[in-house]
Amino acid sequence: MLYQLYETQRSFMEPFADLAQAASKLYSNPLNPASQTPLAQRVSAAYALMHRLGKDYVKPEFGIRTVKVGGHVDVAIHERIEIDKPFCELRRFKRFSDDPGTLQALKAQPPVLIVAPLSGHYATLLRDTVRTMLQDHKVYITDWKNARLVPLSEGEFHLDDYVNYVQEFIRHIQAIYGNCHVMSVCQPTVPVLAAVSLMASRGEKTPLSMTMMGGPIDARKSPTAVNNLAIHKSFEWFENNVIYRVPPNFPGAGRRVYPGFLQHTGFVAMNPDRHANSHYDYFKDLIKGDDASAEAHRKFYDEYNAVLDMDADYYLETIKTVFQEFKLVNGTWDVLGVDGQLERVHPQDIKTTALLTVEGELDDISGSGQTRAAQDLCSGIPKTNRQHLEVEGAGHYGIFSGRRWREVVYPQVRQFILDHAKAQTAKANVAPAKRASAKSASVAARKTTAKASTKAGAKSSVKTQWAKAKA
Repeated sequence: MLYQLYETQRSFMEPFADLAQAASKLYSNPLNPASQTPLAQRVSAAYALMHRLGKDYVKPEFGIRTVKVGGHVDVAIHERIEIDKPFCELRRFKRFSDDPGTLQALKAQPPVLIVAPLSGHYATLLRDTVRTMLQDHKVYITDWKNARLVPLSEGEFHLDDYVNYVQEFIRHIQAIYGNCHVMSVCQPTVPVLAAVSLMASRGEKTPLSMTMMGGPIDARKSPTAVNNLAIHKSFEWFENNVIYRVPPNFPGAGRRVYPGFLQHTGFVAMNPDRHANSHYDYFKDLIKGDDASAEAHRKFYDEYNAVLDMDADYYLETIKTVFQEFKLVNGTWDVLGVDGQLERVHPQDIKTTALLTVEGELDDISGSGQTRAAQDLCSGIPKTNRQHLEVEGAGHYGIFSGRRWREVVYPQVRQFILDHAKAQTAKANVAPAKRASAKSASVAARKTTAKASTKAGAKSSVKTQWAKAKA
């Protein structure tokens, strides 16, 4: 019922939001005599703010058209869907250049799968992450779909399905390039670690490296407001209070979901004063005519206010597995594979995948030590292939977006991936050399044996003829 009420209220407010936008433009239009009155700019700003507060926010686009490679050459970016699953698209950002030198450099760069969070926002929240990574990598990203747009005929979506999706995407990229690197931001650190662990346990080829940023690997460490809510409320409370069915005016009508608008309300409730001040600053920027600051506000909230619904089974299983029973760190997590078999998650089975964990000093979503816990779980990885980075002064978003991401975090992530890409290339080059050396030794040994055999045969023939002559 709550979802229906929300949709009714949104539909009711939509024409008023459009009217407010029109009024704002009317009072700011220099051709309108009323715009020259003393209060016109304030009235226009008030209407603009009313429009922002009442409008419906749809999924933004990545909007990455070009990116600089090598610091000076612009290359064109083409977005395309590599794999289309019921609840997720594997999206690739293909780079194009007609400069032979640049093209050769692009081909030599390592492929990276960025696993975006499925926790209320769209994958476009990682736009800055993607744009920066494209300078030095072939980039793929998981673009999760809004569950209210997925018909019931597609079935349910579980946490196990998430893990299986990640494995399928890794195998797809490995089939193209031979191997890949994986980066997970926030929520997906847990299913990504499970996916790679299961691949290692089966003896499959695993990614060359994993970069895990600000995720709840061990949510018991430095619990935040997000963790405390999950700990202090029972599983039944979540099932009875935050799960609703999609209204009939969407393709996914009847699907049980955790609605995006509830998640958004929770986000705002964590820092209400900061959001209120931000909107007031936007109002003042409009009055002052500070277009740059006003546009920065719009861009941020266009992304922040665009939320998606999550399938109820996935959401509830994540609450139980990650935040209540801590199955990953307790070694009790069994994942249902696509073959219908349960498999236990053993992170210690990972041997050949390097690990980099990244945390923000001021992260209020994934507390200090939660991501670093992966270092202890992945005990099978040699210590020389494990690194940890704590970013001073960075909050949750600062480790994957903004100035600190670009100037502090990214250079170290880039070097980490490059080091292990080079190590793999070196191994690949050593193997043919060893095979060639072994082949040469084998050929030489066969030649030596043949010569010895020929000499022995000749000596035997001479002895036989001499014996016959004596006879």
